[in-house]
Amino acid sequence: MAGWNTDTAAGPLGAGTVTLVEGTSFCISSPNGDIVPVLPHGVFFEDTRIVSGWSLAVNGQTLEPLAAETKEPYRALFACRVARSNGYADSPLLVERLREVGAGVMERITIRNFGLDPAECVVSLSVECDFADLFEVKEARIQRRWEETRQADREALIIRGIWQEVRKGMVVRAPGANIVPEAITYKVSIPPHGQWSKVVSAVPLVDGASREALFVHPSAGELSPSDRRRQQWVAKIPVIQLGNRSIERTLRYSYDDLGALRIEDPNHPERVVVAAGAPWFMTLFGRDSLLASQMALPVDPALALGTLQTLAERQGAVVDPISEEEPGKILHEIRLDVSSGLALGGKSAYYGSVDATPLFVMVLGSVSRWGFAADTIAALLPHADRALEWIRDYGDKDGDGFVEYSRLNAVGLINQGWKDSWDGINFADGRLAEPPIALCEVQAYVYTAYLACARIAYDAGDVSLGDELSDRAAKLKKRFNEQFWMPDRGYYAIALDGKKQPVDACASNMGHCLWLGLVDEDKAPHVAERLMSPEMFSGWGVRTLATDMGAYNPASYHNGSVWPHDNAIIATGLLRYGFVSEAQRISTALFEAAECFQGRLPELFCGLSRDQFSAPVPYPTACSPQAWAATTPIQLVTNLMRYDTHVSRGELWMDPVLPSSYGNLHISNAPLAGGRVTIDIVDSVPSIQDLPEGMVFHRGHRPWVADEVQETRRHREP
Repeated sequence: MAGWNTDTAAGPLGAGTVTLVEGTSFCISSPNGDIVPVLPHGVFFEDTRIVSGWSLAVNGQTLEPLAAETKEPYRALFACRVARSNGYADSPLLVERLREVGAGVMERITIRNFGLDPAECVVSLSVECDFADLFEVKEARIQRRWEETRQADREALIIRGIWQEVRKGMVVRAPGANIVPEAITYKVSIPPHGQWSKVVSAVPLVDGASREALFVHPSAGELSPSDRRRQQWVAKIPVIQLGNRSIERTLRYSYDDLGALRIEDPNHPERVVVAAGAPWFMTLFGRDSLLASQMALPVDPALALGTLQTLAERQGAVVDPISEEEPGKILHEIRLDVSSGLALGGKSAYYGSVDATPLFVMVLGSVSRWGFAADTIAALLPHADRALEWIRDYGDKDGDGFVEYSRLNAVGLINQGWKDSWDGINFADGRLAEPPIALCEVQAYVYTAYLACARIAYDAGDVSLGDELSDRAAKLKKRFNEQFWMPDRGYYAIALDGKKQPVDACASNMGHCLWLGLVDEDKAPHVAERLMSPEMFSGWGVRTLATDMGAYNPASYHNGSVWPHDNAIIATGLLRYGFVSEAQRISTALFEAAECFQGRLPELFCGLSRDQFSAPVPYPTACSPQAWAATTPIQLVTNLMRYDTHVSRGELWMDPVLPSSYGNLHISNAPLAGGRVTIDIVDSVPSIQDLPEGMVFHRGHRPWVADEVQETRRHREP
C-alpha cells in the first residue's frame, strides 16, 4: 500500500510516537503529548494539517513523558511530570493529558500536586498552524506559506490562513485562560494533594463555522460522537472468546482498529467504507479498501458493499493521462481538499492501479454470496461489466491475454500493483523490470473476476455468458501456468516484463495465486516448499522477497520485509491446496508477532530472521492502525475455521483446523443472512446455533468458485 506518489518516502515520526485516528481525522504526537512542528506530527482534518504545533509547559518547563496509553483508537492518556527547577530529581507535579481526536482535537489537562505545599503554576499552551497539505507533511516538503492572522476572541484563539484563493481556519477554545494571539496561559495555585483541570479543544473552521457540533462532548458524563459511533460498531460485530487470550486480544484490537478506520461517503453517509490506514492513508483506496473489506466479510459484510458502491460511483469514464483514468477503471485513491491539486494532477482521484479493477469484480462475487437483496447486487452488475471491458480493452494492452501496466505520465506510480514502490518489481539479480509489466497476482485476480461473474450469470440463468466467462478463466489459467512457471526454479515468476520475459525473482506474490486457485495442482507443492523455505520464511512470516535475491533488503518496503496481510493471503492459499501445517505455522507466527507489538499488527515489519532477533524488528514508517493489518487476524482465524457461506443458496460451511494452542473458540453475534448466529469450536468440532431458517450447515469446506462453475456446466451436459 502506498499513496501517490510512493517514490517519495514518509519522514520519520520520532521515537514513541502516538497515533490516534477517527474517520478521516488523525493526530500524531510525541510520547509526552506534544506536537512537534519540525517532525511530521499534527492534527489532520480532511487531508489538511490544522494543528502543526501543540506544546504544553508548566512554569516554562516542558513535560517529561512517563507513559502514553491508547484507550481507544481515537483517545489516549499521557502521563508526564514537571521537572523541578531546584535540581531535585523527583517532582511533586504530575500532568495527565486525556486526548481525543475527531473533527479536530480535544484535550483535558489535569495537574496533580503530590507535594506538601501549594504549587503556583503558570500553564502555557503554544499552538501553531500551517494548514499544510498531507503530502507536504508526509514528504517533508512544506512549500506553501499561508498568510496567517490570529485573533483572540474572549475564550478562543482564531487562526486563519490564506494561500492564493484558498482560505482555511481553526479555532482553539480554552475556557478560563488568558488568551493572546501568541499564547494561551493559565495561572493557578494547586493546593497540597489537590488537582487542577481544564479542557482545551481545536477544531477546523469550514465555511466560516467551526465543526465542534461533530466533536465536543455534549455535556459532562455524556458520550462523545466517537464513543457513540464505537458503541454502535461494537453492538453490530461478533463477540469472540478464545482459549488463547493473547490471540483473543489481537482480534479485539483488530475489531477496534477496523471500526476506527471506517469512513463515510460524503455523498451517501449511510455507506461506510474502510480507509487504508493511519497516519497517511485515511482515505478510500481501491485496492486496500477492497482487500480489507473482503477479509472483514465475516465481521461486517456491509463494509464490502459500501466500498463497492462508493467505488462504482467513481468508476472511470474517460481517458485522462494525468489521473490515469480510463473507462471502467477503478480508482487507486481519492483525496480531499488542496492535496488533490498538489498531488493528483489537479484531480481529486488518481487511477494508477492495475489490480483495483479486477479486485472490484472479485469482491462483488464474494458479496453476492452474503445475502444482500437481489436488486442491490443487480445495481452493481453494470459496473462489473464495465470493469471486465476495461480488462479487455485497456488492461490487456497488447492482446496477449494478460493484464499489464505502464504509467500514463511521467509522475505517476512506476509500479501499480500492491508492491508499488519504485523498486518493488525486480529480477533475481536485482535489475528492475521494465514496463509494461504483467504481475502474477493480477492474473489471479482477473481469473477470479471471470469466475465470479460466471457464477453470477449461471445463478441468473444466463448460460451463454456463464460459459463464455468460465472459458476465459480456463484459458487464462492454462496460459498463465505455461508462461509464468519456471520449472528450473520451482516457482512462478513475479511478472512478465515489457519483452515478455519472466521476471525471475522469488517473491511472495505467487502466494496470491495459490489463494485464488490459479496454480496447477502439480506445481502447488513446489510453491509451498519455496514459500516456507528459510530464504522466504523469517520465523515471523513470509518475506516479500527471498534472502538469496539481488534486491533483498530486510528493512525495505517491499524487497524483504514481512507484510501481515500478504501472509494471511498466503496462509489461505496454502490451506486451499491442503497444506494445513504450513498454514498453521504462518498464522501462529503472525499472532506471536502481534503479541510483540502489544496486540496490534503493523502494516509491515522488517524481514530479519527470528533466529537473529527474538522479536520482530519494526519498520520505521509502518502505518498503524492499517486496514490490511487490522483485518489480517480476522482472515487468519476465518481461514483456519474454514468458514464460508452462500446465503442465496442457503448453505454454510465449516471444517476447522485451528491449532490446539489456540484453545476452544466461541463467537456470538456473528452476522449471517440478516440474522445473528453463535459458533462454537470445541476440540476442533464445530457447532452453530440460531441458524436462519432455510440455511443448511455442512461440516466441510465450501467448494471453490471454479469447482462451482465446473459443476454447473457438468450438470447441463447430456
